[in-house]
Amino acid sequence: MSLDKVMMPVPDGHPDVFEREWPLRVADIDREGRLRFDAATRHIQDIGQDHLRELGFEETHPLWIVRRTMIDLIRPIMFQDMLRLRRWCSGTSNRWCEMRVRIDGRKGGLMESEAFWININRETQGPARIADDFLAGLRRTTDIERLRWKAYLTAGSRDDALEIHEYPVRFTDIDLFDHMNNAVYWSVIEDYLSGHPELLEAPLRVTIEHNAPVALGDKLEIISHVHPPGWTDRFGPGLTDRTVTTLTYAVGDEVKAVASIFPL
Repeated sequence: MSLDKVMMPVPDGHPDVFEREWPLRVADIDREGRLRFDAATRHIQDIGQDHLRELGFEETHPLWIVRRTMIDLIRPIMFQDMLRLRRWCSGTSNRWCEMRVRIDGRKGGLMESEAFWININRETQGPARIADDFLAGLRRTTDIERLRWKAYLTAGSRDDALEIHEYPVRFTDIDLFDHMNNAVYWSVIEDYLSGHPELLEAPLRVTIEHNAPVALGDKLEIISHVHPPGWTDRFGPGLTDRTVTTLTYAVGDEVKAVASIFPL
């Protein structure tokens, strides 16, 4: 698998696809009324929590961290629409899983996502084994039982960066792990897209991989690169025909996360 992977289609009608609906709210949209990436990520987290509660494992498996999230903006979902979210498992291992979430708007908007989630032990704060009965339920929608981690992205250098700018970390960005919440990383994506609105003219794939947490007080900097067609071999043979933008989230010399943006 690589950055241009094909996401698993929704197994429509499968009894283990978890579904919820709620309205698109004012706080979740940009100036044009589009559901933002950071807001979509919060919805992905929210339905994950609801799904965990529905399965009956909220008490035994309460803590998860995301290692990678991939979101495809196929068609914008616009204000005053109703969101339909469907969530199911697309791959498992003993300590982590990949979960798909499809977000549909009733008016035809569509965002697809896949996230690599790691189950965390409350005491050690390290990866923990998923209970056998929980795994059995997750595996009802996938035949991938030996999911392995493979990074798709590498950090960009400061030396040849197109731009470097600071991104202030606020108190309200910090979650119960005492780290910057996953959804805030996607606010950086929205900031970048606001200066490059042409990227939103076509279907778009955005991926963020997390290397290390960002804490309150960190001087977070965003290092941007644009890789034109013909110079994108590092992203896999399927992307050599298009431009790939990368954003490296760094605190000093330590890489915290890497994002990529490219048209589908």
